[in-house]
Amino acid sequence: MHTEVHTQGAVAPPGGAVDTFLQQIINGLTLGSVYALVALGYTMVYGIIGLINFAHGEVVMIGAMVSLSVITALLGAHVQLPSVLIILAGLIVAVLVCMTLAYGMEKIAYRPLRKAPRLAPLITAIGMSIILQNLALMIWGRNYLTFPTLIEPTPHNILGASMTDLQMLIVALAGLLMAGLVFIVQRTRLGMAMRATAQNPQVAGLMGIDINVVISAAFVIGAALAAVAGLKAFTAAVLGGIGNLAGAMLGGILLGIIEALGAGYIGDVSNICGFPWLGDTLQEKCTASDGQLSLFGSNYQDVFAFFVLILVLIFRPSGLLGERVADRA
Repeated sequence: MHTEVHTQGAVAPPGGAVDTFLQQIINGLTLGSVYALVALGYTMVYGIIGLINFAHGEVVMIGAMVSLSVITALLGAHVQLPSVLIILAGLIVAVLVCMTLAYGMEKIAYRPLRKAPRLAPLITAIGMSIILQNLALMIWGRNYLTFPTLIEPTPHNILGASMTDLQMLIVALAGLLMAGLVFIVQRTRLGMAMRATAQNPQVAGLMGIDINVVISAAFVIGAALAAVAGLKAFTAAVLGGIGNLAGAMLGGILLGIIEALGAGYIGDVSNICGFPWLGDTLQEKCTASDGQLSLFGSNYQDVFAFFVLILVLIFRPSGLLGERVADRA
């Protein structure tokens, strides 16, 4: 159950080539900010212990489900609280649940296999993903769930495009969280311990660093970001350079923009009207649709994530900002 993150508050382009391009850039920036937060969870864990945590997407999903459950419960109890406080309550509970879940996964499932062959923790990560998927199915069922609209987004005109206050909040919050993470990694003792462990765990241990605490912290911080914010997020991490924090941020933003631009222009690119080989039936459909009959619609935007992943793996396996990570004993 790899979750897909869709940004609320996205608005349709107001029309015109320039407006459409700018509108898709805004939508892509919003979506990419969410991808970047999730991708950071992948890249932190990989950068420190060389493990791709395939269960991270399920942590994102469980965070969303927990937040929805808390918000729904508060609304059902008719608690007289402002909408912002209801959303904040759901967010806080989701963060705590995801952090606890990530800590438990690292301690129970991954830590005993830290010195095992690489295939063992990889299979365990896939197993944890399946377990969390089925756990979520038992708790929340198979039906689609939607968040209630607690805050009505207000659109603002930006050079002919539209950006809602909700989109602005998403981008601003994501930027603050990413800046906070960079500060932690670069300016704190925990960040120094993380960087030392990523360089050489054995030497870091000899220097008095508690490796278990550092690795658990990486899982917990990544889960907290995921709760605020997918297989596509893994694509973002690979695009920027998995194991590289700046690469994860860049990859997330670029992936969101690529998807948004693809969704905005794929209809025009795949328009088949005007081709002489069209039959009478298709010609009639073109006439009825004012010359706009496309093979692909915006619902094919997910294809771009995997297309980008294939290109990156072929031409630059280390990612845009990534460097080769040396094998560890």
